[in-house]
Amino acid sequence: MALYSIGDVAERCGINPVTLRAWQRRYGLLKPQRTEGGHRLFDEDDIERIEEIKRWIESGVPVGKVKALIEGENVNIDDGWFALQEEMLAVLRLVRPSKLRTKIATIGKENPAEMLIDHVFVPIRQRLGLDQNTARAMCSLLDGALIDYIAFCLTGSRKKAGKDALLIGWGLTDRTRLWLEAWRLSQQGWRIDVLAEPLDSPRPELFPGQHIFVYTGKAFTKRQQEQISHWQAQGFSITAHGH
Repeated sequence: MALYSIGDVAERCGINPVTLRAWQRRYGLLKPQRTEGGHRLFDEDDIERIEEIKRWIESGVPVGKVKALIEGENVNIDDGWFALQEEMLAVLRLVRPSKLRTKIATIGKENPAEMLIDHVFVPIRQRLGLDQNTARAMCSLLDGALIDYIAFCLTGSRKKAGKDALLIGWGLTDRTRLWLEAWRLSQQGWRIDVLAEPLDSPRPELFPGQHIFVYTGKAFTKRQQEQISHWQAQGFSITAHGH
């Protein structure tokens, strides 16, 4: 039977080697063979298992719950995401930026960006937003670490093949959410640049020849939808992102 290196499997399955190692070491999801030198070797059965793990995760299952599902156990998926939120909050309460950055990077390697945005980071920020005192400082600390990590991810995505685009906040007050959406788009094959300061009007004529995504953080109004259609009719490549 053919055997493949971790680099070959990562390229074939579209999974970072760091993630494959985490799936093995931390979650016991993989059991590759080893060369005499200790290098991992994967066979076709391993690759099928990796694809199965990917399907579970992409369907919204936290990576920590996947092994139980594969083994046929009953699992509450929502509990898994809530547990990850609690882990993040516990690290946040330490008020140690370096530990927070490490935690974000770790879960960022192990879970799809879209799932982390929707099931971990947005809910945590909403929970922190309910408290106007200490939690506001904690949320600000989290936002800084998130933007730092997302900027790193966007830089990496620009080195890959893809389509260039600019993300603009339109009347948006939550700047961190803009960066989270930039991260989401970068995972969909876009090489994203972010206009860090939201605008009252995107003014696509200032960015000729560029594809533009606009994000409002809420449902687009009828007037905004009409304005986007008007810009498109004028030949601008502009798309409403999100709602």
